Amino acid sequence: MPPEPEVPMPPEPEVPMPPETPRLGYVGLGLMGGPMARRLLAAGYPLAVWNRDPTKLAPLVAAGAAAAGSAAEVARASDIVFTCLTDTAAVEAVVFGADGIAAGARAGSVLVDFSSMRPDSAAAFAARLRAEAGMGWIDAPVSGGVPGATNGTLAVMAGGEPAEFDRVAPVVAHLAGRFTLMGPNGAGQTTKLINQLIVGCGIAVMAEACQLAEDAGIDPARIPQALAGGRADSPILQQFLPRMAARDDQVQSRIAIMVKDLATVMDEARRLGSALPLTGLATELHRLMARRGLADADNAEYVRLFDAG
Repeated sequence: MPPEPEVPMPPEPEVPMPPETPRLGYVGLGLMGGPMARRLLAAGYPLAVWNRDPTKLAPLVAAGAAAAGSAAEVARASDIVFTCLTDTAAVEAVVFGADGIAAGARAGSVLVDFSSMRPDSAAAFAARLRAEAGMGWIDAPVSGGVPGATNGTLAVMAGGEPAEFDRVAPVVAHLAGRFTLMGPNGAGQTTKLINQLIVGCGIAVMAEACQLAEDAGIDPARIPQALAGGRADSPILQQFLPRMAARDDQVQSRIAIMVKDLATVMDEARRLGSALPLTGLATELHRLMARRGLADADNAEYVRLFDAG
């Protein structure tokens, strides 16, 4: 019998190569930045780190990060650089100052800034960094405090170019439960101001609820359980009222930061012509707590406004 003709085998399906693992950098290793950097290391990313206070580098280096000598050195070693800094002045100094990120940035890399600042400053900084260094900028302020940074459940509000957002999103997924592009540069910061408006006013309301419960002889720590699932329920209720009832002084977020953010909200409201009477009152009450020596205390200690003595 003649041999059967060979049947050509179908070609092997083409398996796409995995994308190259980006090299990451992190600048600003404080209450929020430290845990976030740890999560990036745990996810297996190569990570270069630098901090203005060098004593905060040691735990990250022990976990596998490479210590850099400057913010510029971090930028030279990274495809994506993350920053988490105190305020607008700190961001400007670290990005554009001597040996700053702009000095070491490579064209095509992206800066993701988790700091909170004025929206117009974020937009101006983004344009400047792109013009001077060819580096993209995503303003990406966060909400969720230290627990969210530690557990990777932060809400991150972003402003920037869609292509750059898509590029960094797989990495930010290790840090955030939600990462939302709100518009061009500055839009993330505006959304964070709205977040802080809601949180700052909410903290003030939780303190009043705690005080009323205590005056009425009701255990305020039981209020969140009683109201769970109702219209008054919220993460602010569930997280802050029990801590206020216990007079918990563990620092997870600072009154000084809330004062700074609420003051920025009011500045932006004046610029836009928005009337925010409740937020204005919450701003002044937070400022009062800071003047009483609680600037570095946790936001939950706002309840001490109502304590006697």
